[in-house]
Amino acid sequence: MATSLVAVALITLTPQGSGWAWGSPLDEVRWYLTGLDSTATIEQLAGNLLLVIVSFGLASARWPALNHLRVLAGLSLAAGSTIAFVQWALPLGRVVSPLDAVLNAIGGLAAGLVVAHGRATRRTDCYSRSSTPRAFQRTTTGERTWPTLTP
Repeated sequence: MATSLVAVALITLTPQGSGWAWGSPLDEVRWYLTGLDSTATIEQLAGNLLLVIVSFGLASARWPALNHLRVLAGLSLAAGSTIAFVQWALPLGRVVSPLDAVLNAIGGLAAGLVVAHGRATRRTDCYSRSSTPRAFQRTTTGERTWPTLTP
């Protein structure tokens, strides 16, 4: 996990000039939507979505307490905002945009939810004779249990 965090730092904190530039969220949304046929636009979109996927996937696998929607959403927004803040605070010549922070957060949230869903579907109820995943078990009174994301 440390390696993935170092990679994120190297990708986002490598100087691209001096100072910083503001990326208007509305202009960026328009740029993304009208430029989906451009390789540069797709690379930028994919890069923002994929930036923290490994870190959040590994963190969710390592610490099951993170596998709650609210926790993952809060942490992923905090991570995206931190990246944007550091790029703003340091004169790296980067474009600072709230939309990039949101895209980073969406990627991190998606990775965490995929790992959490994988855990929930693999987990079985150890008190049951069935190997049916816990999310599909019924209680002793016949009520369906709701799927949970944590063990």
